Amino acid sequence: MREFAERLIAQEMAQKSPEPAALVVCERLRAPLATLMGTVGFAALLSRALSLATTEIPGLRALHVDADGALQGWTERKARPLPDESFEGGVTLLAHLLGLLATFIGENLTLRLVQEVWPKLALDDLDFSEGSGK
Repeated sequence: MREFAERLIAQEMAQKSPEPAALVVCERLRAPLATLMGTVGFAALLSRALSLATTEIPGLRALHVDADGALQGWTERKARPLPDESFEGGVTLLAHLLGLLATFIGENLTLRLVQEVWPKLALDDLDFSEGSGK
């Protein structure tokens, strides 16, 4: 899942958005996942992923998920993770989000959903057999 998350973040970093890439990825996934599992379901899934990620990247503790499933606090100066934690934090958060998603809806549906959001992203060579964590 870590490689999967890194590819999504790299894809968004290439777009040179002023927002952190992990935040953009979460936002782009929010609509299709909220359609699939409801806003509350997506918020719960992202909250759990954030909880798991904060055990590895303490700088993420300043973030939270609002009732609509939006990740809050990343762009606020006081809540921003340390620079060396920013990329790693984003990858870790997304790896947990994707891992939880694959656990609940399966790897094939997870891949298909991501391909709908990022149709040009190559994912055919991903191997999920090594585990769903990091």
